[in-house]
Amino acid sequence: MSSKSTLVRDVMSTPLVTISPDATLVEAATRMRSENVGALLVPSTELAILTSTDILDAIAADRDPAGTTVADVMTESVETVTPELRLTEAAAMMENFGISHLPVVDDDLVGMVSSTDITAQLS
Repeated sequence: MSSKSTLVRDVMSTPLVTISPDATLVEAATRMRSENVGALLVPSTELAILTSTDILDAIAADRDPAGTTVADVMTESVETVTPELRLTEAAAMMENFGISHLPVVDDDLVGMVSSTDITAQLS
């Protein structure tokens, strides 16, 4: 399959790894390390995401990772893609929005695609 016709579903990570909005950043970082992922979905009233960059930014801003919750630093109003989207289009979205992870949504959340997934496929 050529990289131009590769779809998000061909490279997305499943199952999704989630974390509670009440969890601390220490718990989130531990979960990311154990699951070998760079982002966690946060089930809340609307789709939210916590990335390793969010955790690094919080620590760099001198926030206590043991006392700061996921809800304090997570990103809400998250961009999403469908499994049928071409990988090149997902890559363009990431570049345009300055993000490195996109939740994949069909009728429900079905996976996550990262810039690392895309780079590995397109290189």
